[in-house]
Amino acid sequence: MARLNLLEETRYEKLPVTVYPNQKVASVAVAKRIADLIRSKQDRNEQAVLGLATGVTPIGVYAELVRLHKEEGLSFKNVITFNLDEYYPMRPKAAQSYVTFMNENLFDHIDIDKANVHIPDGTLKQDDIPAFCLEYERQINALGGIDLQILGIGRTGHIGFNEPGSAPNSGTRLVTLDDLTRNDASRDFGGKANVPTKAITMGIGTIFKAREIILMAWSGKKAPIIKKAVEGEISGEVPATYLQLSDHVEFILDEDAASELTRFGTPWLVKDCVWSKQLKKKAVIWLAETLNKPVLKLTEEDYNSHGMAQLAVEQGPVYNINIDIFNQIQHTITGWPGGKPDADDSQRPERAEPARKRSIVFSPHPDDDVISMGGTFIRLVDQGHDVHVAYQTSGNTAVWDDDVLRYMEFAIDFNQSIGDDNSHLKNLYEDMRSFIAKKQPNEIDTKEIRDVKGFIRKTEAISGARYAGLDDDHIHFQALPFYETGKTQKNPITDDDIKLTMELLQNIKPHQVFVAGDFADPHGTHLVCFNIVIAALRKLRETEDWVKDCWVWMYRGAWKEFETYEIEMAVPLSPEEVLRKRNAIFKHQSQKDRAVFPGDDAREFWVRAEDRNRETAQSYDRLGLAEYQAMEAFVRYHF
Repeated sequence: MARLNLLEETRYEKLPVTVYPNQKVASVAVAKRIADLIRSKQDRNEQAVLGLATGVTPIGVYAELVRLHKEEGLSFKNVITFNLDEYYPMRPKAAQSYVTFMNENLFDHIDIDKANVHIPDGTLKQDDIPAFCLEYERQINALGGIDLQILGIGRTGHIGFNEPGSAPNSGTRLVTLDDLTRNDASRDFGGKANVPTKAITMGIGTIFKAREIILMAWSGKKAPIIKKAVEGEISGEVPATYLQLSDHVEFILDEDAASELTRFGTPWLVKDCVWSKQLKKKAVIWLAETLNKPVLKLTEEDYNSHGMAQLAVEQGPVYNINIDIFNQIQHTITGWPGGKPDADDSQRPERAEPARKRSIVFSPHPDDDVISMGGTFIRLVDQGHDVHVAYQTSGNTAVWDDDVLRYMEFAIDFNQSIGDDNSHLKNLYEDMRSFIAKKQPNEIDTKEIRDVKGFIRKTEAISGARYAGLDDDHIHFQALPFYETGKTQKNPITDDDIKLTMELLQNIKPHQVFVAGDFADPHGTHLVCFNIVIAALRKLRETEDWVKDCWVWMYRGAWKEFETYEIEMAVPLSPEEVLRKRNAIFKHQSQKDRAVFPGDDAREFWVRAEDRNRETAQSYDRLGLAEYQAMEAFVRYHF
């Protein structure tokens, strides 16, 4: 019976999928599969042939394999590896090379014979590549093929670098990279212009020959393409869909990557549900959006014909369900993000008391505050709350080199105008100009250049916060140590990051904490900064009573907005408030027009923010709520 239930739940899925709670657990499970294969081959005195992938996805797997080698004696003496791909052209010792990646994450830490390691050669002359690719295939075939191939998946649906349009029988070859793929790699190369346009990759046909294939994916960023790969029609536009034709493939996902699969995204379509308050709200909003109807116009027939008959039977009549959900949505709307004084707050998202709250907005980068919640920020100040802002990082990797020279030139001219000695400043400027002229992609800036970039972002943040109405003593710059590497790759969180945050919180003792919950941030800084704040609050909860009355609100907006059913506080903005928010964002001139690391969204940050805020308001309007110009959305974090 359990097997039948599982088949019913997964009937939309066209290949086997295993979902783990998080990527750490999943990575350990995959590493165990690899280790079991290696050991079983050792027992038979055979070689284990592995197909390996690069990128963020397999890092946890490689870390666990290294642990198994060092702590549990797993030997790789009998292992032969073939990597999926390599950028072209690419020097093997370059920071972005997959040779460097594999050595740093795996090969330098285990006892594998380096003669058994095979990675496509990014230094070949282009005329020599076809022969190299044929030899790569011959070597794999001579060993009897790949025993276990691990894969990631790109947001274009590529596996290896088999981009849309790749043939299912393709072999190892030189390919042209999709624009989105190059966009995603831009941070590693110090800008998209530095990302190679080509790569050497195993073909889909080569991958198919493996006796076992495991495709891994983590995070909500991969959820849309995973749904296409698992449930969509086989298409060259999504190369990963070809894996549906294999009898030896398994997708291993964390819960976030699996979140848009039918059994998780819309489970009422495949099984009977336990109708929690959140799931009921999600289902009714989904039904209204699917049918383009206001919530109060949904009918019993709508429920019955869209997989929601169980909800109608168990909790109907459906009009009562509609009214309940409508009221829940309506109660999220408030023009008083700090709570409305002397009002009944039983149906409001924030408490009425204390009437004047101490609030702190934590901003991972120096502009996230105004981009993501600038309207609410200004509203809190206008309504008389004691508002602070904390800029958690300097943001000094996201400033153009040209701006450094421009600001230095201004400083030199200013010093000269007031008669100060300019010699040291001029020498510093010439050193900077010389360094920048010879600078390699992703080369770490000198300390002086990093300082200037940090000063630029600091002064912009001060200008934006002042525009929102804050006094200077309410503007805090943390410069958390994890970020200050000068590289795009940051250090792990340490006790120093948490301690600095605890000290600030202890000084302010806020009633409200606003944190970035925008984990779609492609650079990962938002999630790191969120974890630091939550860790600091958890420690403080052990000893300080005020923390128990401190509410934490998560905001988004720079990268991806909350789903409508998730929103717990929606702050409407008038047309004038939208303009005030835009002006606050404009204070960040170094991020205007063209950001250094824009991600895959080509819109300027102020345009993204306005579009998303308008879309949130329109989604409420379509559900039958009042029509507003824009809305900023928040979800409360519960410890």
